[in-house]
Amino acid sequence: MRVALVTGAARGMGAATVARLAEDGYAVLAVDWCAGPDAEPYPMPTERDLESVVAPHEQAAAYVADVRDRAALDAAVARAIERWGRLDVVVAAAGLVGGGRPLWETPAEQLTLLWDANARGVWNTAAASVSAMLAGPDPSGCRFVAVASAAGSHGLFHLAAYNAAKHAVVGIVRGLAADLTGTGVTAVAVSPGSTRTPMLVETARLYPDADLEDLASHQLLQRPLEPAEVAATIAFCCTREGAVLNGSVVHADGGFRG
Repeated sequence: MRVALVTGAARGMGAATVARLAEDGYAVLAVDWCAGPDAEPYPMPTERDLESVVAPHEQAAAYVADVRDRAALDAAVARAIERWGRLDVVVAAAGLVGGGRPLWETPAEQLTLLWDANARGVWNTAAASVSAMLAGPDPSGCRFVAVASAAGSHGLFHLAAYNAAKHAVVGIVRGLAADLTGTGVTAVAVSPGSTRTPMLVETARLYPDADLEDLASHQLLQRPLEPAEVAATIAFCCTREGAVLNGSVVHADGGFRG
């Protein structure tokens, strides 16, 4: 049985990824912070939310950890290996959104929060997990997948701090893939467009009179993506066949035009 660890697992794309990987036969450690930051921009999921994600799946377990805390992620990786004996796949899906002002009016605290949760969180997740995959029984089948964003490739209005953090996610993945040359472990970024999640609802609130359909109008599909659709793309990246995507940015964005 292949074993996966998914961060940001309590809702949205993280929760959908837990469900998809579990359905595909993985054992999954579903990791989420289940709390709000000091500068909480909107309500965070709870431990009850996380438990509800894993409840339908026999080989899934919940684990509470903040991706800003490297030691907590080290402990999460250790827990996965203790329970299932290996770690094959890591999906770094944890993230926050914030904005609504031009860069020069954006509070430093918001930049710090988004950088730490979105960019440093991916860095920490990789730093905690890659050595475990390299030491495992089958490194050639191991995959690290980070959820970036269309904001990692485009400049989005009044989202400069979020843009910066998600561009950094792409850079982290490309650097990690280069470092992993010849090991068999691969790294890829998946960049979703506007997806029907609580985060997208909060993004819409940053703009006067906007709703989910307005945000989705930037996509050639002309509709919001569903979390399960993005999770299906992530799941392919986690397969052995997904090795061909190493170092790539997979644009699961419905034809996002910026």
